[in-house]
Amino acid sequence: MPTLCLGEALVDLICERRVRGLEDADAFRPHFGGAVANVAVNAARLGADVALAGGAGDDDWGHWLRARLDAAGVRTDWFKLVAGCVTPVAFVTTDLEGEPAFQVYGDSIAATMNALVPDLDEAVAQCDALVFSSNTLAGEEEAEVTMRARERALHAGRPVLFDPNLRLGRWRSVAAAVAAANACVPDALLVRCNRVEAELLTGERDAERAARALLKTGARLAVVTLGADGALLRGDVALDVPGRPASVVSTVGAGDALMGVLVGRLALAGFYPPAAAAALPDAVAESSRATERWGAVE
Repeated sequence: MPTLCLGEALVDLICERRVRGLEDADAFRPHFGGAVANVAVNAARLGADVALAGGAGDDDWGHWLRARLDAAGVRTDWFKLVAGCVTPVAFVTTDLEGEPAFQVYGDSIAATMNALVPDLDEAVAQCDALVFSSNTLAGEEEAEVTMRARERALHAGRPVLFDPNLRLGRWRSVAAAVAAANACVPDALLVRCNRVEAELLTGERDAERAARALLKTGARLAVVTLGADGALLRGDVALDVPGRPASVVSTVGAGDALMGVLVGRLALAGFYPPAAAAALPDAVAESSRATERWGAVE
């Protein structure tokens, strides 16, 4: 049975040099993008059986994305190309300190998620776990579809893995984003946050205490990533992994790479919790490698 990754795919148009801002960018190169889509690709590259449920527009960019999913070995049974929708593109620049900024044009999330509704229950029933992020929670329609998938998965006894991946610009307020993310923590097998997200969700500035707070809220495993300092895992198993030195060009997709390794290795191990600890050093290493390239997965 495949692991169901529920979320968006989009085209990252990346300026492959550091600039002060968008006005200084002179050229952009297309790369595969979308947080959960990146996770699916990274998991599939490890040999995991993974499906992406989501979609894009039925246009040239949508077909471009689906071709790359197919080439990576990600199942596209529930990846819809929706007529009348425009595939979203994100213009991505990296500042002089290596931090990315995104300008997203086009929003097909609601339409593509609504297109999944007739097949949603079947998709969840035919998969062994559910992976999602908050990117399909910011709008009312897509949030309804996402939470329905979560409820169906939990009711069926399927593991649920949640990566908040908060993009606060998509939300009407920080409080709304935090509330929606926190609603997805209870009963999750794994919650993966970066240091900032962990503090937002728990109010704890210390990563260790934040991870413990996520466990108290109902997560079975909590991973907090610490950028160049590595990551920590708490829950059924505990582990601290130091960072790996890297020649950083951009941090785009680094968290997705780490989550993809965790998802892939857990899937291959039948979602046996100790597999997360075994996978975390490789996940940190892959996240570090991702910072040394411009695209999230290429």
